[in-house]
Amino acid sequence: MKKSRLVKISKYLSYHLRHRPDKLGLQLAPGGWVTVEVLLAACKQDKFLITARELEEIVSENDKKRFSFDSTGKLIRANQGHSIEVDLQLEPVEPPDILYHGTKEDAVKSILSQGLVKMSRHHVHLSTDLGTAKNVGKRHGKPALFAIDAAKMYRDGYTFYCSENQVWLIEKVPPAYLSLHKVNN
Repeated sequence: MKKSRLVKISKYLSYHLRHRPDKLGLQLAPGGWVTVEVLLAACKQDKFLITARELEEIVSENDKKRFSFDSTGKLIRANQGHSIEVDLQLEPVEPPDILYHGTKEDAVKSILSQGLVKMSRHHVHLSTDLGTAKNVGKRHGKPALFAIDAAKMYRDGYTFYCSENQVWLIEKVPPAYLSLHKVNN
């Protein structure tokens, strides 16, 4: 499948599985799951045809691993990033010592005073590596990177989750646990 088609399908699915399932008449089950059959029928009804093969390619080839099938292959979901109320059935897990967050440079002042907040999403998204954080920050302009003392947060009683695609999730990160990381071009 052409990369442009992959991107178009990924954006369409992200919108409907993370933010507006109601636009397709979808009801997300606990975990954010929807049956593949129902999803494909809803897409067809919306005049956005997606084949089962394309859906499989999106799940397996998407560089951010935004979607996953359940063990039967009959259910699909967005792994994280929802702005709607959904129980992703994630289990708390101990994080690595340091995690990273990438954002736009314009947000630094606000973040240093308020910390990282989830805004319209369920969680703040963190990564284990600077490269991923930098790429996330670049989407919004000149990137700024923060290192998070996740080990101290965990010891202080904060709850971390890790999505199936290895994005670390938390409700918030207070300023005391943040340090601005120098961005190398």
